[in-house]
Amino acid sequence: MTDAVGSIDMPDAQDEAPESKKGRKGGKRAKKGPLKRLALFYRQIVAELRKVVWPTRNQLTTYTTVVIVFVVIMIGLVTVIDFGLDKAAKYVFG
Repeated sequence: MTDAVGSIDMPDAQDEAPESKKGRKGGKRAKKGPLKRLALFYRQIVAELRKVVWPTRNQLTTYTTVVIVFVVIMIGLVTVIDFGLDKAAKYVFG
């Protein structure tokens, strides 16, 4: 598996503070107003969504079918166990 480009582990170059201005408080983020930070946030969301590998229609149908079959099997299993425990409790406690 390959590492995701721009993951949390590796910050973008634009987000890193320049080393020559170490003494300054706040860094680059302190200069931006709330609207600019919000715009940056939305740009980063769009950039991340472009990296997503969306499933094809065939894959989506397959995944949905597998989930539905699994849920039906689990419902059946829980129903059988519940019915069995109900009968056992009625037998023991009358």
